[in-house]
Amino acid sequence: MPEHHVAYVALGANLGDPATQIEKAFDELARLADTRLLARSGLYTSKPAGYAEQPDYVNAVAKLDTALTPRALLCQLLDIERHHGRQRAFRNAPRTLDLDILLYDDLGVDEPGLRIPHPRMHERAFVLLPLAEIEPKLDLPGHGPIAAALAGVACDSVRRLTPRGEH
Repeated sequence: MPEHHVAYVALGANLGDPATQIEKAFDELARLADTRLLARSGLYTSKPAGYAEQPDYVNAVAKLDTALTPRALLCQLLDIERHHGRQRAFRNAPRTLDLDILLYDDLGVDEPGLRIPHPRMHERAFVLLPLAEIEPKLDLPGHGPIAAALAGVACDSVRRLTPRGEH
C-alpha cells in the first residue's frame, strides 16, 4: 500500500471565467490518481501581484491526501494548467489557471522548478486567508502559526467571494 501525504495547493485564475476555472480545477484535483480532496476553501478575489495591468484574481486553496511524490504531483498540476490553456508569457502574467504546491507534509524541497514550502506564501494574503480557512491552526515552516503570518500582511485587497459554508 502506498504511503499517503497531506499537500496544500493554491489555485488562482484571472482570465476567462476565473471562478469557473477554479471550480473545474477543484474537480480535477479530486480526480487525480492516488489522491483525495480533503478540504477546499471558498473563493477569494485579490488584486494582481507583480504585474498590475491585468484583471483581479480569484484564489482558493485545496487540501489533498495523496500518494503522489512531490514531483509527480507537480507534473499533474502542470497538466491541469495546460488543459486549462495556461501560457507562461512572462513572470506574473495573467493566467487561465495557476496551481502551486504550498506544503507537502513537513517536507522541504529545493529542486529546479519545485520549491516546497512555497517560498512566498507567508507574504501573500490571497494564499494565507483561504489556507487559514481550511487549516486555522497550521504552522508555516520557518514562519510559525498562520495567524501570526496573517497579522503581518495587508489583507484589505482580498475579499471572500462565496459566503462561509458555501463553495
